[in-house]
Amino acid sequence: MTETDIEALIRSLVTPLLNRPDALSITQDDSGRYHQYIVDVDPGDVGRLIGRQGHVAAALRTVVEGARFRRSNSKKVRLLINDHRH
Repeated sequence: MTETDIEALIRSLVTPLLNRPDALSITQDDSGRYHQYIVDVDPGDVGRLIGRQGHVAAALRTVVEGARFRRSNSKKVRLLINDHRH
């Protein structure tokens, strides 16, 4: 079984939701317990990516977490959306 390219998966899920897909950037940061992916988009697209009451963001997180390769020592995947408001 091959390991999924999480960054490519995130990019393929997020790009159709954006009005300005050229502004999309994804950075990876490995912390102690997580493979953390930080998604930066145009400030006008943040609401489209988060969705009403966070439903779109929650669905994205569910798909990304479900795609990770499961091993006993595998780190969890964390998806963060930079909302530019803070």
